Amino acid sequence: MPHSPELLAPLASPSGPTIALVTDSNDWHTRSLCKAFAAVGARAQRLMLAACRFDTTSPKGLILPGLGAGLPNAVLVRDMAGGSFEAVTLRLGVLHALQEIGIPVWNNARTIERCVDKSMTSFLLARAGLPTPATWAAESFEAAAEIVRRETSPLVLKPLFGSQGRGLKLIYSPEELPPPATVSGVYYLQRYVGVERDGFHDFRVLVSQRRVVAAMMRHSAHWVTNVKRGGKPVAAVADGTMRDLAIAATAAVGANFAGVDIVYDCDERPTVLEVNSMPAWSGLQRTTPIDIAETLASDLISGLAMRAQGNV
Repeated sequence: MPHSPELLAPLASPSGPTIALVTDSNDWHTRSLCKAFAAVGARAQRLMLAACRFDTTSPKGLILPGLGAGLPNAVLVRDMAGGSFEAVTLRLGVLHALQEIGIPVWNNARTIERCVDKSMTSFLLARAGLPTPATWAAESFEAAAEIVRRETSPLVLKPLFGSQGRGLKLIYSPEELPPPATVSGVYYLQRYVGVERDGFHDFRVLVSQRRVVAAMMRHSAHWVTNVKRGGKPVAAVADGTMRDLAIAATAAVGANFAGVDIVYDCDERPTVLEVNSMPAWSGLQRTTPIDIAETLASDLISGLAMRAQGNV
């Protein structure tokens, strides 16, 4: 497989850089990003990872539908569809390969892997010394039952791979633990730190390039506050402590941009619940005048300019 700079040069576009937008849907987020990239002089080309493939006989070793024989100037990963372990590994491999070729990928495969696996996110947050609920992950039902017996407060059982608040369950006793088959053989348990204060509240903070773009409070009568589960998005302003915590959490997983979920515990201390490397922002957009898609597009293009100047 040749590796000459000429063969591996990114696509030249008369309208500016070409950005591969990784997504499997043409939803509101995708359309907003395409419009935002056009506004900053770039062309967004939708790229479905399931349609990509490795081909070591080709100049770049990859076949990227819609991009012809060239390469994008950068990649922004909006979302990734689920699939078998092998299929997801292959898709992440394409992102790893693009990074190896020298194409900036926001967020890159390593960051996505760190955030999709909630146990690794928790490990990295704790290792960075950031406040996050005590967390355990194990394959053994017996080990999970022992953890529940030892804890005096309830635990939240979450799917290791999951999003939008699906599949969450409060566990008060070992008898409430489901059989291994219903949790894909992995028990991810987190100490419950939610507090009822005229309903339940937490915060979603969107970080891009080491700064907070926007924040919202999610309010619900239920302890699961995700907007997709019925939580109501309310405009919020992140104070200095919340801003610093969200930025540090984003850095801990190595993300260019991220949605950071923060809750205040019974002692009114902020703690990080999760870091999402492929955050949706339709709910957040309803609470802020800032054009989030435009901000992400501008940050990526600015990053490309800094890279060209040798500042990255």
